[in-house]
Amino acid sequence: MIISDTNPADKRAAFRKALDSGKLLQFPGAYNPMVAMLIQQTGFEGVYVSGAVMANSLGLPDIGMTTLTEVAGAASSIARVTDLPTIMDIDTGFGETMSVARTIKELTYLGMAGCHMEDQVNPKRCGHLDNKELVSTDAMVQKVRAAADAKTDPNFVLIARTDARASEGLDKAIDRAKAYVDAGADMVFPEAMRDESDFEAFRKAIDVPLLANMTEFGKSRLFSKTELENLGYNLVIYPVTTQRLAMNAVENGLNVIKSTGTQESLLDSMQTRKRLYEVLDYEAYNQYDSNIYNFKL
Repeated sequence: MIISDTNPADKRAAFRKALDSGKLLQFPGAYNPMVAMLIQQTGFEGVYVSGAVMANSLGLPDIGMTTLTEVAGAASSIARVTDLPTIMDIDTGFGETMSVARTIKELTYLGMAGCHMEDQVNPKRCGHLDNKELVSTDAMVQKVRAAADAKTDPNFVLIARTDARASEGLDKAIDRAKAYVDAGADMVFPEAMRDESDFEAFRKAIDVPLLANMTEFGKSRLFSKTELENLGYNLVIYPVTTQRLAMNAVENGLNVIKSTGTQESLLDSMQTRKRLYEVLDYEAYNQYDSNIYNFKL
């Protein structure tokens, strides 16, 4: 209630332990704090905050236009309402090595359990689009090393994302991933894998935990939890799923109101006031003030 009672350091320690469990962890994306609360209440293992979602929420495309201050504030507001570990997307790190170091320190202070940083040139683009441009392996290694050195909590999980599969091929993507692990990455995020053999090749080549991205309308088909577990992956994110669900419902609803002049026909599709108050645990606030929850729905 209000803010999670679970200490951020405890969340990070629990996340580290869970990664070693051999179980696939599912981290749906949250586009606001209430979605994070629902993710916890539904029984998932963690929360993901997508860079694309944060950009979209500001009315911007996913091309690296957001700032550290904007995304750190948004992600922190999500992380603080849940007992679950929260990981987030930091795009290309918001600058070069010193800026990357600052980013890691800021996120640790704000309660993140980890983050992923990619090897694209800024301005970047969605990992499932064509014609991505990458920095050199050496340049990314410098950033990863700076991020690893900046960690103030060893349980903070530094995830290196490589977008090299599309532009340089599978073998070079694996070579990049190995270099990033040697530089201090705790986990690898191979972006835009094309088929099961790509996922298998990364698992055979990389010793650290692996993250799978199950984003809709992308390069990869949508593997099930069981399939990803069998492939040996440790964590799966569903980055934009909740925002896509919500925005489709909002757009459809607006069209109904515009065409009919009322939202009456939409009521069965809405979250009720009663359910909203249940998600927020409205009644629990009454222990502080008996005038808060003294009504009937």
